Order: sequence, then C-alpha cells, then structure tokens
Amino acid sequence: MSTSDHLLGDDLRYVFKYLNSFMLLMWRLGLGPWLNSWPEGFGQIMVISHKGRKTNIKRYTPVNYAIVDEIIYCTAGFGPKSDWYRNIIANPEVEVWFCRGFFKREEWWAGIADVVSDPDLRLPLLRKVIIASGFASRLAGLNPYKMTQEEFAHATEKYQLLRIKLTKALTGQGGPGELSWIWPNLSVTLLFYILLLRLLRKKKIT
Repeated sequence: MSTSDHLLGDDLRYVFKYLNSFMLLMWRLGLGPWLNSWPEGFGQIMVISHKGRKTNIKRYTPVNYAIVDEIIYCTAGFGPKSDWYRNIIANPEVEVWFCRGFFKREEWWAGIADVVSDPDLRLPLLRKVIIASGFASRLAGLNPYKMTQEEFAHATEKYQLLRIKLTKALTGQGGPGELSWIWPNLSVTLLFYILLLRLLRKKKIT
C-alpha cells in the first residue's frame, strides 16, 4: 500500500467514525428505516451489537448489509484490524437491528456470526453487500456494477465477509427506537412554547 493509499484509508476511517455516530443515533431515535429510504444512494444500514473482546462491554457498530435467504451478510471494509470485527471473532454471539426495506418495521434479533472464507461463495455475496453499501462503496473507490470479477476480487482482497444467522427475535429495552420517547416529549414542549408565545403576544397587544 502506498503512502497516499494509507492516508486515504485513515481519512475514510475518520469520516465513517462520525457518520456511524449519526447513524446509531438515528436508529436509537426510531428513525432507522429512514436511513434505508434510498438504498442505492445511502445504502442499507443496520446496527450490529457485539461485546468488547477485552472489556466485555456491549458495543454498537452501524454497517451496510444484504439479506440473502434469510441470512444477513456484512463486511469489514478496513480488514481484520477493525475493532468490531475482532470483537465478533472473539465472541460470535451478536445482536442486529435492521429492517427489510424502506418503511418496514424495525427488527431486533440475536444471531451467530462467522466468516465466509469459501471463495466461490465469498465474491458473489460480497458484491451484494457492496451494492447495498450505496455511497460508501463509491468513497472506497468501488463500482460493483461495472467491475469485472478479477477487478472486484483484487480491490476487496482484504475485506472480511461476515455471515450472521438469526437465532431469536428480541423485544424489550435496549433495542432500536430506545430513545423514541423523545419525540412525544419534544412535541409537547414545542406546543407549549408556541402557545406561550401566542399568549404573550396577545397580552402585549392588549
């Protein structure tokens, strides 16, 4: 890898760090399906929950994904050095927040993750995930629609493809939309503020 490639990789990691914080907040506010409103542009985005390999603390990472035959596939585009990928390798029991299309309801599942290493399976499945990555694939310099198999294989050589088999649907606290209570409270606050302003204006006029 050249110095310029290394700097580009660092810049992308920096950009995605802040994008991921925004995407996670959107999912917590119950707006996850909105992130999937334009898969070709924004990409299909889910949240994967995993435990820190050293701390055992639950972590959350937004990633692009594709669903094939009821199995979820995602990729670590920065390779095996990604912290979230290393966490999953150490502890493959994960949770995922996702939806099956624009404005479909949010789903929360437990699952078991493993690495797809079979080259005959890896490349076609990885291409599906990259297609579902929207603008992120363009930022990484990939065009999954036009690249030949050889070009795609070379460009994604360090990508790690993960397969997540869903095991149990989850409900309760700690899932997608956990901060959705903010919306009714915010609406009531805004309504009160508007009514108060109108009342003050009427008093001022009289």
